[in-house]
Amino acid sequence: MNDKDRFAPSEQILSGETADVYFLHARRILEAEGSDADVTMEVFPARDGILCGMEEVRQLLKKVLSPGGEAWAIPEGKKIEKREVTLRISGSYRKFGIYETAILGILAQESGWASAARSCVEAAGGTPVIHFGARHVHPDIAARLEYAAVVGGCSGCATPAGATLAGIEPSGTIPHALILCIGDTVEAIEAFDRYIDPKVKRIALVDTFKDEAEESLRVARALGDRLWGVRLDTPAERGRVTPELVQEVRARLDQADFKHVRIVVSGGIDPDRIYLFQKQRAPVDAFGVGSAISSAAPIDFTADIKQIEGRPVAKRGRIPGVTPNPRLERII
Repeated sequence: MNDKDRFAPSEQILSGETADVYFLHARRILEAEGSDADVTMEVFPARDGILCGMEEVRQLLKKVLSPGGEAWAIPEGKKIEKREVTLRISGSYRKFGIYETAILGILAQESGWASAARSCVEAAGGTPVIHFGARHVHPDIAARLEYAAVVGGCSGCATPAGATLAGIEPSGTIPHALILCIGDTVEAIEAFDRYIDPKVKRIALVDTFKDEAEESLRVARALGDRLWGVRLDTPAERGRVTPELVQEVRARLDQADFKHVRIVVSGGIDPDRIYLFQKQRAPVDAFGVGSAISSAAPIDFTADIKQIEGRPVAKRGRIPGVTPNPRLERII
């Protein structure tokens, strides 16, 4: 799937159905008045963060702005600063004005997710972070969430739709539900090993029925070298995954000569928890993170018209005219 297909705007966006209605009023009035001025609009964030959603915005603008319009932007995935001009659009206001709601919403939500992901990745200090937060949002936006998490630095995500947007393969093996249905952790991972493509890493979830260290040894004996790792997802009712638990599982695997088996930690993981594991030097090989990214607050973006037919303008409190930013790159 090429970028055009991956980030193509929906018909609902293109039709204006997702726009604040006053933008639709404005377009209707300008059309009735015969006004079709060329304007320059600038978009900037309310706080620092990681920019995400610009590829989607670019596809929208390519669809509605051409021919004749131009746009400049900071590239996807870059750090942005509070009030820094992140996007500049020049062209007929009647062509792109009704899409202000969509543009700001795309950038706000996806940049918020990407920034939260970056916080987790930085806390992990080189240990991979995999995103598992799609279950916390509406399915219609889950792919965008997962894409944003990868832009923010996550090495993987769980859903096929999100992985397709990010250009990677989805991550994940078996849920507690399968283990409960089969009735035994070893039997469940053996079934996975029989039926799932060998290219998919064999990672056994080991907190369903027995002590995590005991289950880790059982699945390691069953799969041997085919076992890539074990995942600890102990619930809060049992004290969650702790650095001490990780250290015990690692020690017992090593003592049984299963040093190749990696340890993945998930369940309520956020930057503070990651820092705790790192501070206590718990031998974690990957973190699974969900709500710490999916529940992140959006980064508010604002759009201002700064020039009309080459004449500097601005609302009160803002400086008229184009704001220089050498980081902007031509995207249209």
